[in-house]
Amino acid sequence: MIDEVTKAVLAREEVARYMRASDDHIDRDARERIFAYLDELRTTQRYTIYRVLKHPLYPILRKVERHVEHAEIVREATERGRVLYISNHKSHLDYLVEPLALEDTHIRPPVIAAGINLFGGPLGLLHRHVTGAIPIRRDARDPAYLATLKAYIAELLKRHDLMFYLEGGRSYTGEIKSPKTGLIHAALQAEGRDEMMIVPTAVSYDVVLEDGILARQGAKHRQRAFAREFTEMVGSAVGFETRSFTTFGTPIPMKGWDPHARRDVMALAHATRDAIGRLYKVVPSAIVAVCVRPAMLRSELRQRIADVVGRLDAAGANFDVKDPATIEERGVASLEARGVLVGERYRVRVRDRFVLRYYARTLEHLLNPSRRTARSH
Repeated sequence: MIDEVTKAVLAREEVARYMRASDDHIDRDARERIFAYLDELRTTQRYTIYRVLKHPLYPILRKVERHVEHAEIVREATERGRVLYISNHKSHLDYLVEPLALEDTHIRPPVIAAGINLFGGPLGLLHRHVTGAIPIRRDARDPAYLATLKAYIAELLKRHDLMFYLEGGRSYTGEIKSPKTGLIHAALQAEGRDEMMIVPTAVSYDVVLEDGILARQGAKHRQRAFAREFTEMVGSAVGFETRSFTTFGTPIPMKGWDPHARRDVMALAHATRDAIGRLYKVVPSAIVAVCVRPAMLRSELRQRIADVVGRLDAAGANFDVKDPATIEERGVASLEARGVLVGERYRVRVRDRFVLRYYARTLEHLLNPSRRTARSH
């Protein structure tokens, strides 16, 4: 049976034209591909089950002390209309802590766009039939798929809020990456977009569960099965504890942006990315990673921290703490627990320069914005 969203997608001209070989004939191969894509995208959110997910996930979530900032912004935005939560992407834990930030504050849950590699096995059933996640083929090149995906998103936004990750996938370097525009473009094509709002959302951690895995790979060369990634993450979770910060920002109206103008789509994506960068919680571990050098005296480290805090403050950073002594104590302790640093009485030594560099780069957008801009163009 064809549901209402599927019917609406098939009726859209940008999809229908891929199924027409001519004015009188249907391209059956394209039609079959589009129906297969729609079947893959189809998702269901069962909110009553969704609300209790935190209980079976407690063994993971108990390791994460969750903090939420500016939930009142979201509550007001959802009362006015549909919302797009657009976030940076640090960890597979993002799929847990960000929706729960909304659930903890009694805000309706969005549908989540996630990489298709997360949809195998039991986790895939959970995503498809409970949380309401949409599998995205990030490397797809078939124009029929891209048209179908954008049309599906546009129709879905009539019924649900949507959360997705602006960078496409997790950052393997630690930096906030350049934005992907596909889903923003899709949302701009939705009916009623003039009443929709983008809520920039930033997620940050003291330490990231997959830090060693991401830092050593350095870049995403191919899509890996989530089962393999999950096994690696379990190994990284021994003794793991962290804080997460989910910070919501001032909504960006979608009214006035032209979906047919590439310049407008790119400008909206970069405006959203810049807002996320300012919201991103600057934690002690990141500041210490920027400042520390091999076999460094603690007194010298505190002085460098004070200098960097001044630069970050001038850039409008969202600090956890600003006191250099507190930053040194907490930052060194967090990185020492992950095997990145060794804290001695008077010195700090580096054990893992790859992971240290990963955490230092998380502040690149604030400390070196011109270098980021040059790389993204």
